[in-house]
Amino acid sequence: MAPQTRAALPASWETASDDYEYVPLRLPPEVTRVTASMRLAIQAEFGGWELSRVRAYTDGSRRVLLRRRKTALLPQPEPGM
Repeated sequence: MAPQTRAALPASWETASDDYEYVPLRLPPEVTRVTASMRLAIQAEFGGWELSRVRAYTDGSRRVLLRRRKTALLPQPEPGM
């Protein structure tokens, strides 16, 4: 599978929040729904990320917005799917 790239957010997705940090992801068309679900579940389990928004496109790709609460502890790595 080809690695996804960090994508710009769609204009309608607001992320102005002092409580959360956000990371946008692009899932290519060859990533199945089941695989995407498993990858996002792993990020939720080990990275503390939760699904904020998903936008599916007609070519089969998806844009995903993950969020997690900001912490004063050591910075955690961004998700790498």
